[in-house]
Amino acid sequence: MEKRRILIVDNNDEFLALLENALGRLGHQVIVTGEREKALRRDDLDTFDLIISDLSDAEVKAFKMGAANYLRLPYNRDELREIVEQTLAHKLRYVDAPSILSHVHEKIEFQLPSDLALMNGVLEYLQERVAKLGLIRPERSNLFVALDEAFVNAVKHGNKNDPSKLLKITAELSPKEAAFTVEDEGEGFDVQQIPNPCDPANLFKTSGRGVLLIYNIMDEVEYNAQGNRVKMIKRPEGPVEAQLVDSNSPDDKHV
Repeated sequence: MEKRRILIVDNNDEFLALLENALGRLGHQVIVTGEREKALRRDDLDTFDLIISDLSDAEVKAFKMGAANYLRLPYNRDELREIVEQTLAHKLRYVDAPSILSHVHEKIEFQLPSDLALMNGVLEYLQERVAKLGLIRPERSNLFVALDEAFVNAVKHGNKNDPSKLLKITAELSPKEAAFTVEDEGEGFDVQQIPNPCDPANLFKTSGRGVLLIYNIMDEVEYNAQGNRVKMIKRPEGPVEAQLVDSNSPDDKHV
């Protein structure tokens, strides 16, 4: 089996060493650097199957996982799922959880093949970040359900389960809200044409139920004109400080 080439850019030396070792043990060729400019100057960026970067500063914490070139070799679902899940599990151990999310803006981006097998790791990571920041209590908000519906719609209906088409997922977390954007490479649809699941005539139809769930769970939902990108916003129920105190309660159990 030909080795995958993976580039990791991160300013945490301990995390770099840990992930380099973990992915190396899986049989991949892993290149690591803590210098963003040095990474951008590389003339072989298009030869990497996967690029993982965390280029944070005092104001913005930015984490990105891009697999745009992953399909240059035959697609291996189990192989990529292992890489994604191991990377995100290690990353969660090294991401700060500020006592008060007062000024930090966190941006998380994924660009992955359209495969639902990859989505569980992404869902768990996003939910854990939201919970650790104290922004929203996911188990009380059904956030997982809304994101899962958006991912399923994009993979199954947008990209038709075609792993050669990419799914782009972006999360932007701030003291005011958690905003999630899911974009596929499909033809899109007219959200106004979805049958109303609440209409008795459509009682036994499954189409439209996922979209209805998203609208009911999120505070704000907006589709682009083409219908292949949805932006969903969830806001805290109360002050962030109160959410943080509550989330640190000994009786608190996260899903």
